[in-house]
Amino acid sequence: MAGGPGPGEGRRAAAVAAGGGRPFPRECCEGLGGLEYGQVDVTAMARLFGYVDVTDSGFIAAVLSIAFNPFFWNVVARWEHKTRALSRVFGSPHAACYCLGAVILTLNCVRSHCFTEAMKSQPKLEGLDCHWAYYSGLAILAVGILFVISSFLALGFTGTFLGDYFGILMEAKVTSFPFSILDNPMYWGSTAVYLGWSLMHASPAGLLLTAVVAISYTIAMLYEGPFTEEIYRQKQKGVKNK
Repeated sequence: MAGGPGPGEGRRAAAVAAGGGRPFPRECCEGLGGLEYGQVDVTAMARLFGYVDVTDSGFIAAVLSIAFNPFFWNVVARWEHKTRALSRVFGSPHAACYCLGAVILTLNCVRSHCFTEAMKSQPKLEGLDCHWAYYSGLAILAVGILFVISSFLALGFTGTFLGDYFGILMEAKVTSFPFSILDNPMYWGSTAVYLGWSLMHASPAGLLLTAVVAISYTIAMLYEGPFTEEIYRQKQKGVKNK
């Protein structure tokens, strides 16, 4: 699934030391309602990021795999919706959708492997290396798995793996659990799995990568939501014209 501090730690420590421990001038924050950021302990943040070497090849591989996956399936699915090329190659929309689903599952396994290897190659955060953090992470991971599995059961294989783009449309919008309590539960469930996995390993690198997962999924939802709605809008228009 889902060593020592990084080489950038010296530069970050120097930047903190350069401030001489003095608060930043209040004038710099007047545009934000006079919020005094100078009183925030920036050394804690610098210490956290000091545990993460963002130039590590394993970390970079994890970031790339996280960003690539939603980009890949959105590009391929939109191309299929426009050309029906995969459906022609595989003989039917269902066969093409199953093939894309298998590729996506493989890419997700690669992503999880890269995520885990990136965590292993970087140090743990002492404050999280304890029982309460481990069991909290385990609980979050369990909730994430529940959302992912229940979403899959509610949508089915083609509903999960972009069957809409292949012309395999659902009769009605899914409103059962977990869609009854959360939009896009598959994506947020997956994010929760990575968050829980990171907490269980007390990994600051994992927490940072989880943020990348959340950002990638958020961007994907911004593209997928309106496009899928338009597919079903066209379906309804076609039914009314008959």
